[in-house]
Amino acid sequence: MPTHPSSDTGQDGPPTRTRMPEGHGGHGAAPRRTKPSRALVTVLGVVVVLVAVIVLANRGGGNTASDGASSGGTKGTNANPTAPTGDKPVTGNNAGIASGFAKSEQGAQSAAANYAVALGGDGMFTTDRRHAIIDAIADKSTVGTMQAGFDTNYSKAFLAGIGLSADGAAPAGMTFVDRTIPAGTKIDKFDGDTANVSVWCAGMFGLAGNASTKPVTNNWFTVTFTLKWNGSDWKVLDTGQKKGPTPVSGDNPVSGAGEIADAVKGFGGFTYAR
Repeated sequence: MPTHPSSDTGQDGPPTRTRMPEGHGGHGAAPRRTKPSRALVTVLGVVVVLVAVIVLANRGGGNTASDGASSGGTKGTNANPTAPTGDKPVTGNNAGIASGFAKSEQGAQSAAANYAVALGGDGMFTTDRRHAIIDAIADKSTVGTMQAGFDTNYSKAFLAGIGLSADGAAPAGMTFVDRTIPAGTKIDKFDGDTANVSVWCAGMFGLAGNASTKPVTNNWFTVTFTLKWNGSDWKVLDTGQKKGPTPVSGDNPVSGAGEIADAVKGFGGFTYAR
């Protein structure tokens, strides 16, 4: 059964869970550090210098071990965290989702990242938009199965359990937040016409509002896709999800509900065509 990418628990119950560091005293930020030691300042200075050296070295051009990963070929599996990847710019658009990805490992990874964003967004909570998303990304052979699976997942009971109305609307005075942000992709298997791709993601989920009992929390998860080349684009045959990898929460103080709501409304999400 398909699952919602930003849900840690799939269709059974509330879809978010925040993982705090050991010794954390409750919901909120980890204890703040006050004055750094002289040794720490020295180490940070060395790190800054090293980063500057690396940046300057990369500007020098030349062939590096990661060049093959960003040139459209299939050499190696090392990720290139800074250079843009993809065989060609993606200019297609299907139901607001990027389309027309290259028939290559990079094209499959780009498709999977875009599809993770679409499946992990608030559009999945309204029937019409959900159907449009599935129609846009699913292979013809699996559209019906995926539609039925996601319709079951997003039942009225599930929506009510997370504080939404039967049509996916947030209560008055609150903002529903559901956003998925890919942190990286990797090819698990590729044979030219099919690809298994994993997308490591961070997500935000909850209701932003002063009276919310389901505040916006963050989580980390990996979405897996089985993709099929249909002659002009990559389409989804199957999708799944697992928790993590999850980093330890940092020292940032937790923002108030109003600040979160304003941020979600003010900062538009991205597509991830590369």
